[in-house]
Amino acid sequence: MKRKPANLPALCLAALLLVPAASAHARSSDRNQPMNVDADRSDCSVASDTGPCVLTGNVVIVQGTLQIKSAKADIKRADGDISYVTLTGSQVTLKQELDDGSPFNGRANKVDYDMPKDIVILTGNAFVDKAGDTIKSERIVYNMKTGQVESGGTGSRVSMQLQPKNKDASAPPPPASKPAPAKPAPAKKGGG
Repeated sequence: MKRKPANLPALCLAALLLVPAASAHARSSDRNQPMNVDADRSDCSVASDTGPCVLTGNVVIVQGTLQIKSAKADIKRADGDISYVTLTGSQVTLKQELDDGSPFNGRANKVDYDMPKDIVILTGNAFVDKAGDTIKSERIVYNMKTGQVESGGTGSRVSMQLQPKNKDASAPPPPASKPAPAKPAPAKKGGG
């Protein structure tokens, strides 16, 4: 089933921007690639551009380097455009190569994207990893307009790990190499 390529990737691109490193963005050329969507079942209104579209069972969305896997994708449309997307599953997974070549991986039990408001919400064991910088929380909210990331919530904690910007400068120097042990001199014959 082919979908409009301009809007569903925005969900994925939004999720990819969740980590605080604003200099690396989702692979921009992916938006211009064909989108392939596979699912065990689809229930979409073809006659109307405003009806819902529900994909269920092993949903896989691939566009360029972007790969999304979920058990279900519930897509709401208004005037032919996607307005709201909810991805669910035991863990929805997102993978993409960023423009700087670094990998991005994200996962959550549920991912909601409100396109008019440009807000992405990852809920339930949410985790994002951009080249080693990670955020882990029960809920992660990203506002695409402002770049604001909010994590945590009622009774949940936030765990982050941020890599040093210059990994070489912060790494301890490698251990000095030890000289090879000297070979013993051959014994003299004849005892002289």
